[in-house]
Amino acid sequence: MNKAHSPVRVLIVDDSAVMRQLLTNLLSADPEIEVVGSAPDPIVARDRIKALNPDVVTLDVEMPRMDGLSFLRKIMTLRPTPVVMVSTLTQAGAEATLEALEIGAVDFIAKPSGDVSEVFAGELQAKVKGAARTKVGMRQPSAPKQPTARIRARGSNDKMVVIGASTGGVEALKVVLMGLPSDCPPILITQHMPPRFTAVFAERLNRECPMAVSEAAQDQLIEAGRVYIAPGSHHLKIGRRNGRNVCVLSEEPPVSGHRPSVDVLFRSAAQSASNIAAGVILTGMGKDGAEGMLELRKAGVATLGQDEQSSLIYGMPRAAFERGAVMKQCSLVRMADAILDVCEGHGSARSDSVGAA
Repeated sequence: MNKAHSPVRVLIVDDSAVMRQLLTNLLSADPEIEVVGSAPDPIVARDRIKALNPDVVTLDVEMPRMDGLSFLRKIMTLRPTPVVMVSTLTQAGAEATLEALEIGAVDFIAKPSGDVSEVFAGELQAKVKGAARTKVGMRQPSAPKQPTARIRARGSNDKMVVIGASTGGVEALKVVLMGLPSDCPPILITQHMPPRFTAVFAERLNRECPMAVSEAAQDQLIEAGRVYIAPGSHHLKIGRRNGRNVCVLSEEPPVSGHRPSVDVLFRSAAQSASNIAAGVILTGMGKDGAEGMLELRKAGVATLGQDEQSSLIYGMPRAAFERGAVMKQCSLVRMADAILDVCEGHGSARSDSVGAA
């Protein structure tokens, strides 16, 4: 059966009858989505997944009879299905959501705290449709088998790396950072994520990765061996203070539909091109980062894009590649080495370096 034009079939799992009805109404408003059922807890959901065979499941993080994470593990083990987590905007909710992404959830959305906006509805619909296109069960390893022992060239002390990611980026960024040495060049990252979640994300990476990882702060010095994550409420840019590179945070309106926006980070980096070794775009929906990466390439910066095969969602990397912004495509497990090649002066910024690594 050709499902190319069939609606995405969704099962909603949430213990709140109000939330089940809200999600049903919002998703059903999109003609490309069909809500085939709902369940108040994982026990009921288990039977309905078997009976209805949905394309996507939306799953509440906190539920009775079996918590969302335990149920997610069962889904990924017994019947791998694209799952979008529905999370509360709390510290505990953020922790559980990031763990869910590690277990195998495709994406997440934070429950609305007040009136439901058109932006929330559109984001929910886009995430569900994006999840239906993902390759569940073909996840990348959580880290390279053997962390690299390479040490960056001393001549790259003043160089920086900028990275953009969205859906699938939580795990992809971990793979890349785990492949880099503790004295790596400074790395600035924009990952699409709501406020509160970015701080928890940075803390998780800081515990697991060789280098120091933190949420970026205003006027924070950019130093080697450190990674700076854009806060979920602010754009991240590169600035200069007293002759030193610093993080600059901005509450300017969303760009390319996002704040933080990858385009904002990349455009800022393009203006500091002499200090930028590489721009990297990883898995994600949409096209944020494509125009900014093109500016980076035109400024002479080496630009790397994740390839289709290793991307959970080949949206942002595709948009950048088709725009002519990506010099070289790499599989996720080879991205860290590609970054180090560029930082050590072995990478090429020539146009003929376009292609799969």
